[in-house]
Amino acid sequence: MNKLLERIRSFIPHRPSGTLVVSPNESAVNPGSAPQAARKMDRFTLISWIVTFAIVAGLLGSTYLYKNGTASSSPPATQPTIESGTNPPLGGGPLVMADNGAASFISRHLQLKTNIPERPRYKPVLYRVSRGDAMLAIAEKFKVKSESILYVNDTLEDNPHNLKPGMELTIPPVDGLYYQWKDGDTFETVASQFEAKVDDIINFPGNDIDLTDPQVEAGELVMIPGGSRELEDWTKFLPTSGRSNDGSTGTSDFGSNTCGGGPVASGFGWPANSTTISGNPYGPGHLGIDIQANEGDAVYAAGSGVVTMAQGGWNYGYGNVVQIDHGNGYVTVYAHLSQINVSLCTPVGQGTLIGAAGNTGNSFGSHLHFEVRLGGTNINPLQIVQ
Repeated sequence: MNKLLERIRSFIPHRPSGTLVVSPNESAVNPGSAPQAARKMDRFTLISWIVTFAIVAGLLGSTYLYKNGTASSSPPATQPTIESGTNPPLGGGPLVMADNGAASFISRHLQLKTNIPERPRYKPVLYRVSRGDAMLAIAEKFKVKSESILYVNDTLEDNPHNLKPGMELTIPPVDGLYYQWKDGDTFETVASQFEAKVDDIINFPGNDIDLTDPQVEAGELVMIPGGSRELEDWTKFLPTSGRSNDGSTGTSDFGSNTCGGGPVASGFGWPANSTTISGNPYGPGHLGIDIQANEGDAVYAAGSGVVTMAQGGWNYGYGNVVQIDHGNGYVTVYAHLSQINVSLCTPVGQGTLIGAAGNTGNSFGSHLHFEVRLGGTNINPLQIVQ
């Protein structure tokens, strides 16, 4: 820039610094014009400003042209397109575009509310039973097994049918049971007693055990995660009653009564019009299934056989109950009936009306309690009914 200004200066006549140029005629005619001439801009200064503005304008113009030229030389990025009538992919992955290019994306599902993950629970909670509750529904609500609720609530006496409105239940934080520590107990002996793991007991946050020095004082209540114990088998109070073994076709040897032989089942169907498990499923403490049935709904023989029990009353909580020996080692039990339509030793076929559903005995709402016993031992009815 300095060299350019010097070259321009060489073309301009040089005047001594501070010299004011005034025309003789102008001075003679108008003596006051000398100060006015002093205010005129020096020709060199004027030309310098013009050159400076020209250089700046040239630089700005070249920059603008360079940017526009670069932008026009690059083709615009192709936007991913989806043909009409097709659904966008649901999972993440590459999205194929019109020019066979690909762009990765992450799919998101529209939600009306934010899902907040549940925090783990380490302490028990109290739950008050209300009308219409069932053990299965309560267990599912708190994400534990039915037997875990039976383990920690002595008032139930290991029987889910003892559930009553207004009862307060202790719901454990995880599956398992509580144990009151005794003198001489060790983690190994307690874990072995309840078929649990030592590490699970020590590391469970709800037990507040010092991991650097694991100790439990006698009398403390300790959660045994994954622990279990034997539940009371209430079916023992209603013995399996079979046909008398008189040598006839389809007889049974267990709990024989005076009934002789009869039809033999070749298959089993549902004993009610509904196939919905409304109360308690098969499992420890409940060796049958509770089928949804309103008061007075029909109850059918699940298979051909002979009625070996048709008995009203309490019957250890079974209420009005019917048993059928099917002659092939299977016996079915129908409990809490409101009425019984068959009598002892009556032969029945599959689908024969044997009674009506009800709420007798130790029952919490109308339903059909249905059991299947094989050789006198309970099995899951869902394994044989079709």
